[in-house]
Amino acid sequence: MLRDLKMEDAPRLARLHAKSFHRGWGEDEFEQLIANASTIGEGAAFSERGALQGFILSRIAAGEAEILSIVVDVASRRRGVARALLSHHLDRLRERSIRELFLEVDEANAVALAFYENFGLKRVGRRGSYYPRTSGERGAALILGRMLD
Repeated sequence: MLRDLKMEDAPRLARLHAKSFHRGWGEDEFEQLIANASTIGEGAAFSERGALQGFILSRIAAGEAEILSIVVDVASRRRGVARALLSHHLDRLRERSIRELFLEVDEANAVALAFYENFGLKRVGRRGSYYPRTSGERGAALILGRMLD
């Protein structure tokens, strides 16, 4: 089941995010994003009353959108959650007349890169020394983009 994110989702979103990224976002950050009119997001659960197993958040400005984060709980990966989230999200962006989509992904994340490629996202740029590594070094981010119309 897919649904719009709500303020009361912030604690769960923060926990999911912390499990997936070196520096997870806090509840307050998610509350600010959900409250912001320029942010759009959906969550995925396996039942109407079930806990969220994943989410996607984008910021919209001037006919463009940037995916800020897409996360699926480790235990729920490889079950089509991310595919359902992104597919639905793209439709919602099109409904809002968004013409272009961007996101950043760690260039070392081959699984994510292949996933996004399946949705037609292509490399449009690169930011060096962007993502912190547990080793203390920093990895580059690839900027991916695609037209939605």
